Amino acid sequence: MSVRPNKLMLKRAVIVMVCVVLCLTLISTGSLVQIMIIKGEEYQAKASEQQLYDSLITAPRGDIYDNSMNLLATSSPAWTVYLTPNGINKLSDKDKAEKIRTVIAEGLSSILDMDYDEVYELSKKNNYYVTVKKQVEQEIVDEIRQFILDNKKNEIASYIGIDETTKRYYPNDSLASTVLGFVGADNQGLAGLESYYDNELTGIEGRVVTAKDAKGTDMRFGYEKVEEAQKGNSLVLTLDSYVQYVAEKYLDIAVEQEKIKERGAVIVMNVNTGAVLGMAVSGDFNPNEPFKLSTDDQATVDAITDEKEKEAKKSELLNRQWRNKAVSDTYEPGSVFKIFTAAVALEENLVNQNSKFTCNHTYIVAGNPYHCHNANGHGTQSLEQSISNSCNPAFIQIGQLIGQKNFYKYFKAFNLTGKTGIDLPGEAAPYYHKEENIGATELASSSFGQTFNITPIQMISLAATAANGGYAVKPHLVEKIVDSDKNVVKSFSNENRQQVISKNTSYTMRTLLEYVVQNSTKNGAVSGYRVGGKTGTSQKVSQILQTGNTRLYIGSYACIAPINDPEIAVFVMLDEPTGGNYYGGAISAPVGAKIMTDILPYLGFEPQYTAEELKKISISVPNVTGEELSSAKTRINGLKLSYKVIGNGTKVIKQLPEAGNTVYNGGTIILYTEDSSSQTVTVPNLVGLTVAEVNAAAAAAGINVEFSGNITDKKTLSYDQDVKSGETVSMGQIITVYFRDEASADIAE
Repeated sequence: MSVRPNKLMLKRAVIVMVCVVLCLTLISTGSLVQIMIIKGEEYQAKASEQQLYDSLITAPRGDIYDNSMNLLATSSPAWTVYLTPNGINKLSDKDKAEKIRTVIAEGLSSILDMDYDEVYELSKKNNYYVTVKKQVEQEIVDEIRQFILDNKKNEIASYIGIDETTKRYYPNDSLASTVLGFVGADNQGLAGLESYYDNELTGIEGRVVTAKDAKGTDMRFGYEKVEEAQKGNSLVLTLDSYVQYVAEKYLDIAVEQEKIKERGAVIVMNVNTGAVLGMAVSGDFNPNEPFKLSTDDQATVDAITDEKEKEAKKSELLNRQWRNKAVSDTYEPGSVFKIFTAAVALEENLVNQNSKFTCNHTYIVAGNPYHCHNANGHGTQSLEQSISNSCNPAFIQIGQLIGQKNFYKYFKAFNLTGKTGIDLPGEAAPYYHKEENIGATELASSSFGQTFNITPIQMISLAATAANGGYAVKPHLVEKIVDSDKNVVKSFSNENRQQVISKNTSYTMRTLLEYVVQNSTKNGAVSGYRVGGKTGTSQKVSQILQTGNTRLYIGSYACIAPINDPEIAVFVMLDEPTGGNYYGGAISAPVGAKIMTDILPYLGFEPQYTAEELKKISISVPNVTGEELSSAKTRINGLKLSYKVIGNGTKVIKQLPEAGNTVYNGGTIILYTEDSSSQTVTVPNLVGLTVAEVNAAAAAAGINVEFSGNITDKKTLSYDQDVKSGETVSMGQIITVYFRDEASADIAE
């Protein structure tokens, strides 16, 4: 007989059930509280790590433009190739995992030009994301994508990823490379403006958060959140691409021609604003391949057998090619510094243009003899003659008039005791005599530019101040910073300039500097323009004492044009010439003249020729193409030019040089009267000759010549030609021949 539960038993059962449910509920609630509240963030983060992939979108760096908005640096698309080795490690089939690693290592090492073992080891790491290579070009990425398609059966697509990023690109290769600098693998600025303005150029990275499956592969219809990257701000420079090209062109020619051992530098600056229009350093590099040495430097490295020494030499040469000599190296300026000494003496009313100084070759200060470069001395001379003769004894006397206290006072006022503050990294600090350490000998040597060191950028700033009315300028390379829509974020000006010397003193300095070019530094003259300048030839005293080599010189030249209304300054420095001549007046002044000759018309300065210059300048070639031969002959004869007829026709169908070109007096115009190929001739050697000798050689060879440089004196000789001897050119082609006076007067001993 079965016993049916009574009400009491049912009640007890219900109570027990309720208690059990309550206990289970409390346990579940406690677990949920533990998971969701107490350790909620921890578990959520772990889950996100397994299910979500957070990748960064590289922000493009801002662009860099010259002062005409020509692009100098930009960012182009590139890709980062990566692996997800965790997915391979999770495969239960170990043979399959090994096969995938092998296929990936073989394929990527070949396509990316990497070591097989390196890629293989990356595929074994216990990481979700491992970078294989950065900044990979489009064509390489296309090869990788094809490689993935070709290996569908091995399922490698789940373990190879490609993220789009950016790569820095410099359209003009090595143009202004030491100024622009370059970036590293992570797009961070490592040198030049790229480094100095890295914060402004660097954009804000974006993000992509994507859902992943257990293998780390994108889920087809999963979650994705995108935050777009923001491009960095761009720089608009004061630099002018054409001025920069001209500066680099003539500097490179001089470095090769004069066999310069320790490189050279050229700076072109607006004297009124401090805006740098050009800054060239020889031995530059291609910022698209910044870690590639020049052919000669690489040969030097390859010749070393010891691996440690090889790496050390490579590092040394790389840093040398990146180093901006114009701002990061100091030097003893020599006689070009006489600009400072003369300006200070004039400002303090210690001298005037009529002041007289006597030079008997040797001048004794505190028992130490100082010599003039002129073995016979200059005798009694005026201030303008003293600076034109670059007479050391005269400037020692001027320095003694200035005295220790005033010399240091103006040295500081011209900002020669500190850096200029130019917007480039690595600016060197000057080395100089503190006021309390300036004795009689220090004052004597400093007065003509020796026993202290300044940078080239300081020297051109000093020259600018002396000529621009006496105002100190701060050299700078960036005109303004703009955003991605070209809105101005920040602009730079040269307001609140400190006046160091008076306008009257500055006017007198301009008169003195023009006198120098007209009388002693004719190699720096520019036809059609009034130019003022001063040369310098300094000895590298400390290195001479260390090495015993007494022929360690630096030749320099600072010039300003138009000197009657100053606007443009050019500074040229050639460090350790070994080609025979080392005087600044002979090797550096012609470089300054070439640069001025090219850039002044380009910058809008119209030439104004004197009557004497008009007799010597080239004649514009008339357009006689299409004319009857008899008429063409008459026109050419009227211009005091010669002609040569090729063919038997009666009408000119072609002429060389073409209309609009210029040739020297007596030049020959080739007139073609029949449709035939141009006749060619071989260019003769036109170097080392007088003007008359060049004319004769050119006429004999059937070419025309245009003269450049110092042709104001019969003793000047040609030293270069723009088309080398032995080359073949069309008959009648114009060859530019450069002249200079090999003598100089700027040695600072």
